[in-house]
Amino acid sequence: MRDGRKKSVKGMVSDAMKRERHEVVVELINKYDIETQEELAAYLRKEGFDVTQATVSRDIRELHLSKIAAGNGRQKYIILQNEDTRLGDKYIRVLRDGFVSMSMAQNILVIKTVQGMAMAVAAAVDAMRFPEIVGCIAGDDTIFAAVRSAEETRAVMEKMDEIIKG
Repeated sequence: MRDGRKKSVKGMVSDAMKRERHEVVVELINKYDIETQEELAAYLRKEGFDVTQATVSRDIRELHLSKIAAGNGRQKYIILQNEDTRLGDKYIRVLRDGFVSMSMAQNILVIKTVQGMAMAVAAAVDAMRFPEIVGCIAGDDTIFAAVRSAEETRAVMEKMDEIIKG
């Protein structure tokens, strides 16, 4: 415990609730195109969490959520699981600058990049920590990303397409 002091039972319970709420936020963001804090709060309430606007705002900040274009002039939250959001922006730029195309081979996502950019783009993809991606192998202009299933490969392709289109 911090500074040798014991945490109160209430503090431990609220920490556990916060972790659980954060896990649900991650699930919701991956499942739905959530554009606003109000939408996220409504989804959380449906899941049984009694949240305020301030709580949702704090969760967004703590989880380092970012917004990307979702099409039709809308935006949606995504999770860039990186401690430094400036680095998250940097990874998005690297992905956009180096990306050429992608195609699916069952549960392998094949990403073509600008000559010499595969390692940098693979590092960016790894840093984005897509839960569906197990790992990446990069050559000079090609990346093989192992994905858990063919269905999840399609989901990753959609997410990456949204990030690239910005």
